[in-house]
Amino acid sequence: MSFELADLPYGMDALAPFMSKQTLEFHHDKHHAGYVAKLNAAIEDTAYVDMSLEEIIQTSWDQKDSGVFNNAAQAWNHSFFWKSMCPNGGGVPTEELAHAIAVDFGSFEEFAEEFAAAGAARFGSGWVWLVAQDGKLSITHTANADTPLTAGAVPLLTMDVWEHAYYLDYQNRRHDYVSVFLEYLSNWDFASRNYAAIQSA
Repeated sequence: MSFELADLPYGMDALAPFMSKQTLEFHHDKHHAGYVAKLNAAIEDTAYVDMSLEEIIQTSWDQKDSGVFNNAAQAWNHSFFWKSMCPNGGGVPTEELAHAIAVDFGSFEEFAEEFAAAGAARFGSGWVWLVAQDGKLSITHTANADTPLTAGAVPLLTMDVWEHAYYLDYQNRRHDYVSVFLEYLSNWDFASRNYAAIQSA
C-alpha cells in the first residue's frame, strides 16, 4: 500500500489574506507532498507497507526508526493541520467543547493566551496542539515531527509553527501568525467533532 497526498479541504486562495495562496502552494504541494513521497519510498518492501498511517507512526516510534517516523508523522500532522483551519474560521467553540475548555482552562480567553504562549515558546520547528487525554483537555507543543499520538493523547486541533507555515506571509513575526490563526483560521467545528467522537466512544 502506498499513501497519496490528499487535496486541501478548500481552495488554495480560500484562507487569504490570513494565509496566502503562495504559502499553501509551497506548504501543501512541496513540503507535505515531499513527506508523503519519502514515506512511500521508506516503507516499500517492508512490514510497514500493510499498516495504516497511525500504525506506522506508533511502530516506527517504538522502534526508533526515525527515517520512517519523521515522514509518517509529518504526513499525518499536515493532514490534520489542513483540517484545523477553514475559511471564515476563528471565533470560539460551542457546546460540549466550549464547556470543557471553560472547565479545564478557566475560560476561552485563558485557553487562547496559553495556546499563543505555547506557539511563541516552541523553540525551532514544531507544532502546538489542543489535546484530550484521561478526560481532560490540555495544550502541548511538540518538536519537529513529533505528535501527541505517540503519548496516547487525542489531538483536537493543531497549529504548525515550522517556519514554512508562515514565513512567506509573516516573515519572522511568528506572534502575528499565531494571533491570526486563533482569530481567523482555527476550525472549531473540526475540533468539536473530534471532541464529540471521544465522548461517544
